[in-house]
Amino acid sequence: MGWNLCSGNSNPKKKIVEVQDNIVDPIRATPEKLKRNYSMNSKDSYKSGSTDHISAQTFSFRELADAARNFKAECLIGKGGFGRVYKGHLESINQVVAIKRLDLNGLQGNREFLVEVLMLSLLHHTNLVNMIGYCADGDQRLLVYEYMSLGSLEDHLHDIAPGKKRLDWNTRMKIAAGAAQGLEYLHDKANPPVIYRDIKCSNILLGEGYHPKLSDFGLAKLGPVGEKTHVSTRVMGSYGYCAPEYAMTGQLTLKSDVYSFGVVLLEIITGRKAIDNSKSAREQNLVAWARPLLKERRNFSQMADPMLQGQYPARGLYQALAVAAMCVQEQANMRPLIADVAKAFSYLATQRYDTDTQIVQSSRLAPGTPPRTKKG
Repeated sequence: MGWNLCSGNSNPKKKIVEVQDNIVDPIRATPEKLKRNYSMNSKDSYKSGSTDHISAQTFSFRELADAARNFKAECLIGKGGFGRVYKGHLESINQVVAIKRLDLNGLQGNREFLVEVLMLSLLHHTNLVNMIGYCADGDQRLLVYEYMSLGSLEDHLHDIAPGKKRLDWNTRMKIAAGAAQGLEYLHDKANPPVIYRDIKCSNILLGEGYHPKLSDFGLAKLGPVGEKTHVSTRVMGSYGYCAPEYAMTGQLTLKSDVYSFGVVLLEIITGRKAIDNSKSAREQNLVAWARPLLKERRNFSQMADPMLQGQYPARGLYQALAVAAMCVQEQANMRPLIADVAKAFSYLATQRYDTDTQIVQSSRLAPGTPPRTKKG
């Protein structure tokens, strides 16, 4: 199947579905087989490289079907290109969980299952969703996660139901900071680094207190190690979020994730969708709409989400937009490191804006150094 530029005016829900290099037999592979293959194909494999370190439990299909009431429609809480997600209650551990049942009509669905079991078994951080276990009975492929009670960030930014609480400025900065910290863990703490490759609002889940966690690791890819600056792979991801150099060349770097996260930051700040075909041609692509406005600071106030009703700190808005603008620069080497993006938004999250007094209460000093732009 051919592919279009990820930033094109296409359906934002649609994924580019070219299958990348065959890692393992896509039908017969188990998480353990993928785990062994993963270790052999990376020069610096994770220290927890043996299958003994996979912490996820295995569940039978019957157990998960019972937990989700045979996958009835009233238990459905989400769906995407690779399957549907159901809310369920597992009697064996007495816990409410989210159960993702993958659609294996194509090879990619099975590969996503294998990669996600691997990644979430090895990677643990407060801003990554916790995988409880999985099921690989016959041709059934299911993943079991902790249940995130507030749904996705997308649910709180776009097409909001009447009467539903809107996100205030403080909550938006908290979510941006937490999501950036999760991405920083993948880029800087994991060894070898992990390129998330599918950063978007629907993949940022929210728990109690709007605590954000990155989810859906099926498209994750090992990053470059040693002297390498990139990894080459078939183009995959969601329209509106792909970095231009990745869409055009298939060369994937850590900065490709930074671009995608910049799009998410623009969504958080403006309330607009990455791609919105209901708007005029000039405004359908969020980055294309934002770029000319970001050139002049005097335009920043008109970029704020109208749902905020002016309840935000002017300086905080300028700082947040300035970082977002750096993230979505066309030249990858001009984008900041995700560690500096995380630092910037962690600072902004401490600048609590009081909507009654319109005063910002700071809990620490501003960082003294601007974001860096080194490293692939």
